[in-house]
Amino acid sequence: MTSAMLHDLFLSTLVKLAGGNRRRWRLVLGEIRLYDPATHPHCNWSVTPTGAAGENDTIERIADDLRLRYPIVTAG
Repeated sequence: MTSAMLHDLFLSTLVKLAGGNRRRWRLVLGEIRLYDPATHPHCNWSVTPTGAAGENDTIERIADDLRLRYPIVTAG
């Protein structure tokens, strides 16, 4: 899984589960930040949402699920 694929999966999941449109969720989600797997062996990515409290909560819940399924992501 690449970071671009994960970002697209995030947006699709957000629209499906929370409604709204991809543009708004893309703004709230921001970029996926990658870390070196050598220093972050259990999960090498994170997100820092910048929306309203409810939007951020939705993103964090989805992020928890995606971290379990895709803990290591490559650049791209």
